[in-house]
Amino acid sequence: MEYLDFELPIKDINEQLDKCKIIGDESEVDVTDTCAQLEQKLIDTKKEIYGNLTPWQRVQLSRHPSRPYTLDYIHALCGDSFLELHGDRNVRDDKAMIGGLGKINDQSFMFIGTQKGYNTATRKYRNFGMANPEGYRKALRLMKSAEKFGLPIVSFVDTPGAYPGLEAEERGQGEAIARNIYEMLSVKVPVIVVIIGEGASGGALGIGAGDRIFMLENTWYSVISPESCSSILWRSWEYKEQAAEALKLTATDMKKSKLIDKIIKEPLGGAHYDREATFDAVKTEIIKIFKVLDKLSPQELVDQRRDKFDQMGIFNG
Repeated sequence: MEYLDFELPIKDINEQLDKCKIIGDESEVDVTDTCAQLEQKLIDTKKEIYGNLTPWQRVQLSRHPSRPYTLDYIHALCGDSFLELHGDRNVRDDKAMIGGLGKINDQSFMFIGTQKGYNTATRKYRNFGMANPEGYRKALRLMKSAEKFGLPIVSFVDTPGAYPGLEAEERGQGEAIARNIYEMLSVKVPVIVVIIGEGASGGALGIGAGDRIFMLENTWYSVISPESCSSILWRSWEYKEQAAEALKLTATDMKKSKLIDKIIKEPLGGAHYDREATFDAVKTEIIKIFKVLDKLSPQELVDQRRDKFDQMGIFNG
């Protein structure tokens, strides 16, 4: 288990608890009471730390290397039924954007989402979860296929942003994201969006315009990352904590601003502490909201989705 800087008190107690158990196993000393006290101290410390997280600490949790990624959710929800589909039929297959068909229980869905890597090799392979234009065009191709066959869409968002490279701009990064947002507001099937990690800038919006938008408890959603915001405003990354606070990027902030529909609770310590519980919570919400959206006609879906986004923000004509 890897620990973040604010989790070091938990690490210390865990180490003490491990040593206590070793002493009990390797000697005749009765350490039952001591271990019980340490276990209770561990629970109390976790509640204190995770019950008072700052926005920056939630950003750190959203990036935890042990946190489940898009394919983890898809395989947990669909099992062996998931069939990944590839390519945008124009340039190439973007490995940072994945998608395909799968079933939750007996209901088929089209899944799309940004995928990060688990180590140096896979992070490079997945381009650190930053999609190129062909990734967004692949996502749009799959959404159009879902519409054609009447399949609901589930989008998992976990990206530090769209890839900002020169070649991505040459191939129309901005146009691809804008086109996706435009088309998602007109798709005639249910679109369910779940932010499972980082939701940064247009990279998230390109697959994030849905009928319902859920955020896991320890995720963030913003026009810019705290580090980039800090570098622009203060010319230094040292003010990232202040930037995270000012951006109002946490799930609680997003819910207060009516930019998302619901916060999905995570296990104490984050999704990586109990993956199965997290998968079950996400599955429950997807099935529950699908049953609601499935009762609406295609035109009602489109009208309500457009109204939802029209009501965000203030517009002066």
